[in-house]
Amino acid sequence: MPASNGNHLISKEYRAKYPDMPSKKLARIMYAENNLQFKGWEQALGSLRYIEGKQGIAHRSRKTIQNSEFLKTEVRPYNPYNLPKSDETAFEPFIFKGHKKVLILSDIHVPYHSIDAITAALQYAKKSKPDALLLNGDTIDCHRLSRFIKDPKKRNFKLELDTFKALFDIFEKELKCKIYFKIGNHEERYEHFLYEKAGELVGIEEFEFENIIKARARGVEIIGDKRPMKLNNLWGIHGHEYVGGISAPVNPARGLFLKAKVSTFQGHNHQTSEHTEPTLTGKMVTTWSLGCLSELHPAYMPLNKWNHGFAEVELDANGEDFEFNNKRIFKGKIV
Repeated sequence: MPASNGNHLISKEYRAKYPDMPSKKLARIMYAENNLQFKGWEQALGSLRYIEGKQGIAHRSRKTIQNSEFLKTEVRPYNPYNLPKSDETAFEPFIFKGHKKVLILSDIHVPYHSIDAITAALQYAKKSKPDALLLNGDTIDCHRLSRFIKDPKKRNFKLELDTFKALFDIFEKELKCKIYFKIGNHEERYEHFLYEKAGELVGIEEFEFENIIKARARGVEIIGDKRPMKLNNLWGIHGHEYVGGISAPVNPARGLFLKAKVSTFQGHNHQTSEHTEPTLTGKMVTTWSLGCLSELHPAYMPLNKWNHGFAEVELDANGEDFEFNNKRIFKGKIV
């Protein structure tokens, strides 16, 4: 059945909201959330392909396609020698668009989160009113899925997911803003667990980690595949993306500077730090590491350098400048 103009309006709305999401995945979300409008996810996909100009020359030449901002052209590599097709992955950053102020909460490690620290961050955010929240990796601990020795007394994965849903609902209710979920090394435990214990389930949509999260966090946008993020001229990672981690001879921020060499923030180390150096051309490069929002003295590492903290970044409308505010929390208070 051909898609109607009403369907195309829905497609425009979803494509504007999720500009980087693969069309098939977005079509399934559209159908799940609008199953009275579409006859199936294939019809939703057809509508998406229509507004993106992917339905052939006849459709692309129609004057009825007014929404050229959604037109997507297929980029083919320069291949004058007709080399065999490559499975090379296109590695691009996730670009934050249309936001003025982004709250960054890293390393919550549900269900081993700190109520005092999260409360302090929420109270700050209620006053600053960010228009986006970035959960910057290790939001869920995934303890029972770890390759390390597991404590049988610890909560199982289902209870971790239930706790995450309860926390997400609070964030959504209190902040009323777009929420992004970055995959950290702890969330990657789920995929590794499937590979080792249940390989037959790999590739089945219902068992994909992204869909498990979306089923409990309506409207969330997932940032995976170890993708770096870009907020104007500021880059961001969780911190596990570099093989071997971040060497931190003085502090994590300096270790990040030696790796990234551009203004960047990261979590992962559970420690607030900052490092600034000028380049030969006079450009100022600053890197930051964020404190965590989890327990500070877990049984597997009771003595450490961790501290509670979070960050907020204000983005200039010029698409380049930013102001990064890295906050420490001590005994439930921002210091």
